[in-house]
Order: sequence, then C-alpha cells, then structure tokens
Amino acid sequence: MEMDAQKKLTSLGGSLPVPSVQELAKNTLTAVPPRYLRPDLHLPFILNNINSTSCSTSSFVHVPVINFLRLVSGDFMDSELDKLHSACKHWGFFKLINHGVSSSLLEKVKVDRGT
Repeated sequence: MEMDAQKKLTSLGGSLPVPSVQELAKNTLTAVPPRYLRPDLHLPFILNNINSTSCSTSSFVHVPVINFLRLVSGDFMDSELDKLHSACKHWGFFKLINHGVSSSLLEKVKVDRGT
C-alpha cells in the first residue's frame, strides 16, 4: 500500500515548458501573457484609483527599492532584509540601488544588449 502512495507522489507530472524571461524580452509584447496574470491577488498593480481621470505619479504603485548599503549595514540590515523578503515574495523583482556598479558600466551593458 505504501508503494502505491509513493508511486502516485512521484508521477504527478512535470512543469509545463514555458519561454524564459530572456525569450519573452526578445519579442515586442503588447500585453502580459495570460499565464503570468494573477487576478486572484487583487493588488492595485497600476492605479490606486481606477476611476481617476488623471494619472499623477502619486497614483502609481512603485516598484520596491532595495538599498544595498542598508542591506549590508548592521544598523539597517534587518529592516532592509524584511523589505527584500517582501519584494521577492509579493512582486518577484525589485530595483537595487547603491550597489556600487558604475553608471557607465550599466550604460555599456544596455548598449551591448541593444536596449
């Protein structure tokens, strides 16, 4: 009986093949592919006030920002780690600032990639 249960657990199937983010980025997308939409989350992803006729910057939800210097600082590490955890859990990405990579190198990478 235990062997049957083990067999069922191991034969649940695999992941569906999906294109990587890099493959998606090569194409000009006009909409988010349906498989990446999460209507069950009910987050105010774009506008806080959907009935707003003007789009001021205060009405947009901002991408989480993680400060690398605070992340490695003893005084602020715990709070920045909490922000990093939340960004990864709820957003899946974040903007990293004060990382020490020169702006000229970042621009070179953008040019080399063609973005």
